[in-house]
Amino acid sequence: MSRERQNGTILKGIGGFYYVACAGRVVECKASGRLRLGDLLPLAGDHVEIEIGDDGDGFIVAICPRKNTLVRPPVANVDQIVIVASEAPPVTDPYLIDKVTVIALQQGITPVIVLNKTDLACGNNLKHAYELAGFSVVQASAVTGEGCAEIGRLLVDKVTCFTGNSGVGKSSLLRRVTGLDLSVGAISGRIGRGKNTTRHVELLALPGGGFAADTPGFSSFEVRQMERIAKEDLQHLFPEMEPLFGQCRFSGCAHIKEPDCAVRALVAAGGMAQSRYDSYVKLYEELRQIKDWE
Repeated sequence: MSRERQNGTILKGIGGFYYVACAGRVVECKASGRLRLGDLLPLAGDHVEIEIGDDGDGFIVAICPRKNTLVRPPVANVDQIVIVASEAPPVTDPYLIDKVTVIALQQGITPVIVLNKTDLACGNNLKHAYELAGFSVVQASAVTGEGCAEIGRLLVDKVTCFTGNSGVGKSSLLRRVTGLDLSVGAISGRIGRGKNTTRHVELLALPGGGFAADTPGFSSFEVRQMERIAKEDLQHLFPEMEPLFGQCRFSGCAHIKEPDCAVRALVAAGGMAQSRYDSYVKLYEELRQIKDWE
């Protein structure tokens, strides 16, 4: 039986089957036996080589080198992460945003902050904090459509993950931006949190080009992914600190308690949001607790 070879992108994997977009169609594939003997497991976002038989059955025979990989959520070759946050219930904890920005920057992924539900709360406090840090910030509303055109332009020809605390409106916003049909959860009135409706990572082909993934939420971005980051390198993942390197009294300044610290002076002067600095201190301590042998 002849087999046709094509290149494609894995959209999702469920129960040992992988759905690969190639040549304008989606092919259901299994991983070939020789591929399963390797160290790599196929992930959504992988660029792969597949063989398609005369009966239409597909097999993944090779995975192209990845430019980055997220462990949880399991996805590869991400260009940007859209972090959906809000100052309306359920209010987003800035620490959760900062944890994701650190993981993204460590992987070479561009973070974009989207402040949803501006019809209920403008989000100016978070906007100020993240613009000070040098991130792109978009104020938006899935209800009114504010900011949706701008978000749509950011998605063109890129692989984008959407994340945020449950109930913040990731799926609603993505549906408004792209016109794709997505499952949308309701906020529990009793606890003020959303029900997480996204169970696995799936890349959705966008009408204007590119792919978007609605990931399972902030909880999936485990701090344990940061174990490859030395606590001394954390400062390099807070962009607003970078211009101050070398200006502290001590060359090995951790920017926690040391005297004459340029970073702490920046916070006191309003040049870095207090919430961002608090996140830095918390993450530094968490990284300090990770032992080299773990």
